[in-house]
Amino acid sequence: MAQPTRVALVTGGIGGIGTSICQRLAKDGHRVVANYHPSEQEQADAWLVARQAEGLDVSLAVGDVSSFEDSQRMVGEVLQRMGTVDVLVNCAGITRDKTFKRMEQAQWEAVINVNLNSVFNVTRQLWEGMLERGFGRIINISSVNGQRGQFGQANYSAAKAGMHGFTMALAQEGAARGVTVNTVSPGYVETAMTLAMRDDVREGIISGIPMRRMAQPEEIAAAIAFLASDQARYITGANIPVNGGLFIH
Repeated sequence: MAQPTRVALVTGGIGGIGTSICQRLAKDGHRVVANYHPSEQEQADAWLVARQAEGLDVSLAVGDVSSFEDSQRMVGEVLQRMGTVDVLVNCAGITRDKTFKRMEQAQWEAVINVNLNSVFNVTRQLWEGMLERGFGRIINISSVNGQRGQFGQANYSAAKAGMHGFTMALAQEGAARGVTVNTVSPGYVETAMTLAMRDDVREGIISGIPMRRMAQPEEIAAAIAFLASDQARYITGANIPVNGGLFIH
């Protein structure tokens, strides 16, 4: 039996991984809202035209998710327009890589604010509604580097590890009320950013991955689609690795 049409909000929805998540959820029958940062207006306009050309039921929501107040405004507008949000994918993320010796407070705070505080900022606006309706799917996009750490990424690794701590705690609060909370931790993914790497750097990364390739964004999106589905209703508090065997524990 087909699952009912649901509304999905994807933060960082117009990025490489975010785009694939939006496409997959829309193809699975969700009404999708892609959040984007105010600085990305021109990119967002072009993104929406491309998605509509694909025949997908998607719309946009501008908002700086590192700000609690702007997240509150943005989610309020989405709820007014869509009526509800059943699936939340926290996918917004940035990097500001530096060795810790050279890392400045601004670089630490920027990454923590966008990658971790945003998860609180947006989820907090939707949590009570999900509990009251007895249904919700919250999926947090972490990283293999939140599991194993990464040289020069103390800020990013801390934020991504904290994201799964949040998942495990919130999963316990939502379990009896039909709200699941899970993490997906991708490894290296073939996006515009990784394709722009020097060939030797890229090949060095690939040589360390047992599958000898990077993930396709669609492979990350497939994991999110499963966790958003009714088939995954008994899975909560999990961290699903999609890393080609790069980190196994």
